[in-house]
Amino acid sequence: MEKTDIIKKIEEQKENLKNSPLKNYKNRIKMLKVLRDNITEMQDEICEALKLDLNKSKEEAYMCEIGLVLSEISYMIKHIKKFARPKTVYTPISQFPSKSYKVPCAYGSVLIISPWNYPFMLSIEPMVDAISAGNSVVLKPSGTSKNVQMVIKKLIKKTFKQNEVLVVEGGRAECDFLLELDFDYIFFTGSARVGKTIMQKASEHFTPVTLELGGKSPCIVDQTANIELSARRIVFGKCLNAGQTCVAPDYIYCHKDIKEKLVNELKKQIALQYTSTPLENENFPKIINEKQFDRIVNLIEEEKVLYGGKYDKNTLKIEPTIMEANFNDKVMQEEIFGPILPIITFESINEVIEKLNTLDKPLAFYVFSSSKKNQNLLVNSCDFGGGCINDVVIHLATPHLAFGGIKQSGIGSYHGKAGFDAFSHFKNILNKKTWLDLPMRYQPITKTKDKLIKMFLK
Repeated sequence: MEKTDIIKKIEEQKENLKNSPLKNYKNRIKMLKVLRDNITEMQDEICEALKLDLNKSKEEAYMCEIGLVLSEISYMIKHIKKFARPKTVYTPISQFPSKSYKVPCAYGSVLIISPWNYPFMLSIEPMVDAISAGNSVVLKPSGTSKNVQMVIKKLIKKTFKQNEVLVVEGGRAECDFLLELDFDYIFFTGSARVGKTIMQKASEHFTPVTLELGGKSPCIVDQTANIELSARRIVFGKCLNAGQTCVAPDYIYCHKDIKEKLVNELKKQIALQYTSTPLENENFPKIINEKQFDRIVNLIEEEKVLYGGKYDKNTLKIEPTIMEANFNDKVMQEEIFGPILPIITFESINEVIEKLNTLDKPLAFYVFSSSKKNQNLLVNSCDFGGGCINDVVIHLATPHLAFGGIKQSGIGSYHGKAGFDAFSHFKNILNKKTWLDLPMRYQPITKTKDKLIKMFLK
């Protein structure tokens, strides 16, 4: 699509918003039902595109992408009516007689920029939240996952009018072009480096943003943890999408006394969850492209490998790799975003807290422990976006928990009610009645009026 055509379509979106059917929550529900039906109908095409781009199996494609989107749609269909109502709030006696309430309103024209690692889910799910709140959307899927981008374009064309949702294909050039335009809200999922650029461009138009970024999410395992179950769940979360997950456990920080046992269980679990070696397993995901493959392989230090370490450039596959590490190693200087799992040891929980609080604030935080004292101490003493106790990743899968980061790992959150709120501006209204007008605020302020003001305002 030519730049002039994109500008024209966006202007049409903004004009359409004045009398848009999206203003009526019933129409939003109808649109979401059509979207749900079309996704179900196109499920095989979506799975095939995910297979081509990332070698995801049908099962993983449904569990981690399609199913999560359908769940979000179902949740919104059920709750939009309630979310869209004006919310009455308490009015202080000093404002008697009046009523106070908040009215959720769409921002307007929303730009959503999505990444390549979960290209379907991270495009469609925020779009669902934006539509639920009554916005029109310009959707920029990642050009790196080209096959999914094509399927998304087909799905959106089948479901919406362009003055409701417009898909802009392309890569970085198209993204840079869109960021020069004036949107009412920008939602971005991707790296912190690009997130800085998004904020800078948004500030030129005073455009509010939600940034879903990433970071090095720690997985703390203490000496009271159920080691076998911990290893099983950690391997599941780390190997999803070959580690190309923003909330994957980036590294393990474990008590020195259980390191050897944990490593042995991790090895067993990798073997159990993949019946053949991952390089030979047709359903083990691949790295998205050669650039990312080379970056991840460069993080592997052979002399520190405890398990794995093999890779195949022809298939862009890297097998799950467990490495000994310390915080100065190169593997600990960036988010891994691949199937490498460094292990660092500690001697006390206080040591863990002290160290983690010197690092950037991660998107996710995982604690494996049977000690409620340690669970509470870690959760309450460290800053992070969200996380799990005795599991990984699954906090992402519920619409009842907001998902988002803090500082370096993101700004704002979404999912479920939080998603509706993220794409809504709340007009705060005080409706003052006319049948009574208390005189104490008017000049001249007498001693009696002054006493009344001080009685109410304290």
